Amino acid sequence: MSLKYAVLAALLEGEASGYELSKVFDISFANFWPATPQQLYRELERLAQDGLVEARFVQQERRPNKRMFTLTEAGREDLRSFAAEPPRRPTAVRDELLIKLQAMDDPETARAMIEERMTWARGKLGRYERVRARMLDGRTEEEYLRESDRVGPYLTLLAGISFEEQILTWCERVLVVLKQRVAQGRGEPDVQPRGPLPA
Repeated sequence: MSLKYAVLAALLEGEASGYELSKVFDISFANFWPATPQQLYRELERLAQDGLVEARFVQQERRPNKRMFTLTEAGREDLRSFAAEPPRRPTAVRDELLIKLQAMDDPETARAMIEERMTWARGKLGRYERVRARMLDGRTEEEYLRESDRVGPYLTLLAGISFEEQILTWCERVLVVLKQRVAQGRGEPDVQPRGPLPA
């Protein structure tokens, strides 16, 4: 899938400038489709050229003028067609930390990496929970799901929360394993090649 459909889906929430859209991605899309502001601006230009979004200029007195983007009917139809198709392939994990763990058996270095990942996961969970609180706005989850016009953003937020919770569960398990290896006197800090194998 290209960034195109993520941008179109984000604009379902209403008119937005490129800057505002980047904030939406930081909060609502970062857990499953991250994008830099530069990527978003380029994609908005392409979508406008293709007639899938339209832009209007807004003059501002103390700030630079900005362009506000909205979905066109063609954009909505394209997004509807895309949403009706089954996903092409399941999610694939590409994580540098996992490669490092695969290649290393130094418990202390691994422990530091895992603890750092846990800090990141807790930070993301905190942001997601603040977003959830804003979305619910005092309602229970059941009330929100029953009354809201669109539940897609909430469901994708739940996926992000679940993912980070699962990362924390995995990290806790890894720390237990590493602690056991240290207690057993196992683990090698050296991951450098030990020389050629004997002929």
